[in-house]
Amino acid sequence: MTLFRSFVCAVLLLALAPNCFGGEQASIDALLNDAIARNLIAGGVVLIGNRDKILFEKAYGRISPLPDAPAMTVDTIFDLASLTKVAATTPAILKLAEEGRLSLLDPAVKWFPEFVGRGKDAILILNLLTHTTGLDDIPLSSDTPMQSAIEGAANQKLKGEIGSRFRYADLNFILLAELVRRATGAGLDLYAHASFYHPLGMTDTAFRPQGQGRFCATLGDGRMFVGEAQDYLCRQLGGVAGHAGLFSTAGNLARFCRMMLSGGMLDGKRVLAQRTVDQMTAPYFSRGGEVVRGLGWDISSPFSAPRGLGFSRVSFGHTGYSGSSIWIDPVSDTFVILLTARLEYKKVQEFSKLRGDLSTLAALLFGVTQDPLEMSYQ
Repeated sequence: MTLFRSFVCAVLLLALAPNCFGGEQASIDALLNDAIARNLIAGGVVLIGNRDKILFEKAYGRISPLPDAPAMTVDTIFDLASLTKVAATTPAILKLAEEGRLSLLDPAVKWFPEFVGRGKDAILILNLLTHTTGLDDIPLSSDTPMQSAIEGAANQKLKGEIGSRFRYADLNFILLAELVRRATGAGLDLYAHASFYHPLGMTDTAFRPQGQGRFCATLGDGRMFVGEAQDYLCRQLGGVAGHAGLFSTAGNLARFCRMMLSGGMLDGKRVLAQRTVDQMTAPYFSRGGEVVRGLGWDISSPFSAPRGLGFSRVSFGHTGYSGSSIWIDPVSDTFVILLTARLEYKKVQEFSKLRGDLSTLAALLFGVTQDPLEMSYQ
């Protein structure tokens, strides 16, 4: 982004949000209420913060499109969908690497002997985390879903050069969840809870959540899901998967984001080493440099809409199909969480714009002034 473009964006946003430093709520209210009015979402929760505290938190609309649906609240529990990849699977793999129980440079065949002799010798754990394996998604068997995932990956002909071809595929993270099980003897859900959610006080974060109420509904397969994963593959896998299935609140995710901004520590409790967080969020380039990913995290790719305009080139985040997104900028010490009751799944560009506009507002209203050299890649 050029300095001129940054200036123009700031001027336009100031025009849209008069009394900038006193009108944060009005500008964000207008953005979310417009999305509700256009039936893009039934409601949602916005939370913006930094490593020390929450700066903005508000709920909008309702938890489902039903006319008698309860109002959304800031403690509503959401199906995070693909945010599972970065709030559960990625930190679990990096924690195991930190503990010396695996290496990111381990060949996948070390953990998946089913791959031996199948032309997969060059795939590393690192490639699974960066979606550069050459694997594509496949249907799973309902009878033996994990076995069919492993066999399908083993038998699949790789597309493109390993490490260079970026292809976002849930299969990569389905395999990573199985790797966690094989490395620990416990499931991803148990390991993530013990390693992160319990020590961080994320009491509303879990796979296969228990209890009634407080859940935001999701739509799919011609039905409404409440407290059950929207993702079909995740349901086939029993509700615990590496690519989807985690449920949480905006407040719990804020604690996770604050931990990331604080280098792996929150409230005096360290769950990851500083070097692990740095490694997780360092840039890995593919497609000849056109795509930039962290380990699990997105930095600059076709899925980077939540970065908006104004966050730095080292900012990172992820999206979820259910209508969730996170974006974290260590330079401005700002993170943005958007969790929604998504209604419209075909209007991808409109939803991407909602995510991007929210982050642009957050960077303007709550972020610090950026050095032009640190601005966005675009």
